[in-house]
Amino acid sequence: MTRRLRIAGVDEAGRGPLAGPVVVAAVILHPKRPIDGLDDSKKLTEKRREALYPQILERALAWRVEFVDVDEIDRINIFQATMVGMARAVQALAPAAERVLIDGNRLPRGLPCPARAIIGGDALEQSIMAASILAKVARDRAMVELHAAFPDYGFDRHKGYSAPTHLAALLAHGPCVHHRRSFAPVARLLPQAMSDAIVEPTTADLFAEPLPA
Repeated sequence: MTRRLRIAGVDEAGRGPLAGPVVVAAVILHPKRPIDGLDDSKKLTEKRREALYPQILERALAWRVEFVDVDEIDRINIFQATMVGMARAVQALAPAAERVLIDGNRLPRGLPCPARAIIGGDALEQSIMAASILAKVARDRAMVELHAAFPDYGFDRHKGYSAPTHLAALLAHGPCVHHRRSFAPVARLLPQAMSDAIVEPTTADLFAEPLPA
């Protein structure tokens, strides 16, 4: 009998926000330990994501959650930071992946095995669904922790996205150390010398997601 390949699904959360890390997850599902109810994390309620999160950690053959912090995002840009996070997450899996499926249309460099990018993969492949849930829950939890340290911005509600309440808080209080200075809405509030050094002033607009006010 032919052994099944170890296939890792990879997805990210947090490309579009003005603050906080981008979080990438890689998951190899166990063929004999199915998880009911997997779906694209954006289609699930917060309660359902939180319920699935420990099940994925317990039943997956391997998993990894990788955080890429704001300093690295600003240094290499959000796209490259996401690609780097994906490569790190896959490289850290044990047992190692033998094939990788990535949500999106680009593949990172440095993957240790063959890979395929799938547009809309988080709605098609269960391993990518599981990765999307881990990344989303891990990032949301991190933003709630940031809110405890920086309560003026409302990170616990909008998770760093450019919601009207977040933009109003930025205007009132200025950026904190967890804001992405390479994103235009933040860069505009920096002193001129710092703002002039911004390389990608429109990055946030490329990945913006609609949020409730």
